[in-house]
Amino acid sequence: MDIINELEWRGAINQVTDEEGLRKLTSEDKIALYCGTDPTGDSLHIGHLIPFMILKRFQLAGHHPVIIIGGGTGAIGDPSGRKSERQLQTMEQVHHNEEALTAQMKKLFGTENFTIVNNYDWLSKISLLDFLRDYGKLFNINTMLNKEVVASRLDAGISFTEFTYQILQSVDFLHLYRHNDVQLQIGGSDQWGNITAGIDLIHKVEGPDTKVYGLTIPLMLKADGTKFGKTAGGAIWLDPEKTSPYEFYQFWINQDDRDVVKYLKYFTFLSKDEIDDLAEKVKDEPWKREAQRRLAQEVTKFVHGKAAVEEAERISKALFSGDVADLSVAEIEQGFKNMPSVDIENKKENIVIWLTDNGIEPSRRQARQDVSSGAIRINGEKVDDVDAEIDPNAHFDGKFVIVRKGKKHYYLARVK
Repeated sequence: MDIINELEWRGAINQVTDEEGLRKLTSEDKIALYCGTDPTGDSLHIGHLIPFMILKRFQLAGHHPVIIIGGGTGAIGDPSGRKSERQLQTMEQVHHNEEALTAQMKKLFGTENFTIVNNYDWLSKISLLDFLRDYGKLFNINTMLNKEVVASRLDAGISFTEFTYQILQSVDFLHLYRHNDVQLQIGGSDQWGNITAGIDLIHKVEGPDTKVYGLTIPLMLKADGTKFGKTAGGAIWLDPEKTSPYEFYQFWINQDDRDVVKYLKYFTFLSKDEIDDLAEKVKDEPWKREAQRRLAQEVTKFVHGKAAVEEAERISKALFSGDVADLSVAEIEQGFKNMPSVDIENKKENIVIWLTDNGIEPSRRQARQDVSSGAIRINGEKVDDVDAEIDPNAHFDGKFVIVRKGKKHYYLARVK
């Protein structure tokens, strides 16, 4: 299927400025298209990933993606989707974030048939007078006020700085049209006003018949009506230092049956036949969670690579089976990051005393009972002798002791 039909099947189109024209253009020619992100942080999270997945699909179809890292617009602050003013960052913060996001984009898009630019390079060269004369004159205040991004903020108030953001984003589209042959801008549903403002500017400057288009992606909600990508622990980041590949994998594998097929369409490059087959398995054999496993594998591979998938699955298998002895120190750091932990002294000690003194067991009587009944495993090995000793140096380079109590409860003892 052609790229627009594919996006429709995947449920990835919210609005298009001229669907017939865009369909004709993309079927007849390979185009350049862009999506932007402002460096408000030093990592994207999975909510940001949604429009870039669409950009990646265009790339795989032979089109040329251009990504703007908004060093210029990021210094101003996008009012889209916000009820209050953004706190301005220092330029040092902005530049640090630019470098981090650029590295993430190169990892996702590679170096072939892909361009990454920074709008600071052209926006910073526009003087105030040039901005007002060359661009401000082309924007009608009434039209700007009616854009949802501004209208939604009128009661609470919006600064002139953020009010002008849509002009700057429009200048970006014009610049990329002129210098990179970009004809399509992609963004989230909250970017519709900014995107159409850019198209209006291009039509005023380059002529009303200029072939430029805008496409937005639907707001993604979970089956329970809550916003996708938010968890009790916070955002799921693409930076492995913020969200480990194991945590990233676990996020996807734990998705609701009601959502998993939608996410397979949005976040993987599996074919329609493969996804339809997985959808049948969700209906017929939901307990196997095959669709969730495939989703976790595909998205983790895309963001972190094949080795990260293998590592995440190795950790998952070890935690499920209790066979943790062969895990590496790095894998333990990932797999036990959110589990109960305690700092311990580097000294040998009787297991009953050790379990009690470190708060893993509530009393020595309970500790003796659990050890005697075989409910305690130390570093993957069952210990049923109440006279046994714990040696913190016995495994994992002397950094950890892993306790499993019963079938589900793990504790990580960190050696001080």
